[in-house]
Amino acid sequence: MTTDEIDETELIASLNDILEAELSGVVRYTHYSLMISGPHRIPLVDFMKAQATESLVHAQQVGEIITGFGGHASTKIAEIEETHRHDIEQVLQESLAHELNAVRLYRALLAVVDGRSVFLEEFARSQIAAEEEHQLELRKMLRDFA
Repeated sequence: MTTDEIDETELIASLNDILEAELSGVVRYTHYSLMISGPHRIPLVDFMKAQATESLVHAQQVGEIITGFGGHASTKIAEIEETHRHDIEQVLQESLAHELNAVRLYRALLAVVDGRSVFLEEFARSQIAAEEEHQLELRKMLRDFA
C-alpha cells in the first residue's frame, strides 16, 4: 500500500470519528455498569464492563492506526446523551443505538479504504462484524421488553 492511494486526511478524519465513538463507549458502558439496578444487575454489569473494555481495546487499535499514518489521535469523545433513565430497557436501547452508530462509522471507514488497503479493509470488516454481533445480542436482550 502506498500512502498516495488513500486520501490520508479523509482516512484520519474517519478514524478519529471512530476513536471518539469508541472512547464514548468506554464512558457510556462504565456509566451503565454503575447505574443498573434490579434483579438482573449482576449479569448486566458484567456485560457492560466487558463492553467498556472492548471499546477501550478498539480505541487503542484505532489510535495506533491513526498514528501509524502520521496522524494525531483525538482526545475528544463523542457526545453521550444522559437521559437519567437507567431502567434496563432504556439502557439496552441506548446501547443498541450506540452499536448501530459504530457500524455506520466503520462502514464509512470501509468506503474510504475499499480497494486500497487489505489491512484496513480487513480491520474495518472485522470491527463491523463485532459491532453487528453486539447488536444481535442487544436485540435478544430487548425481546423481553417487546
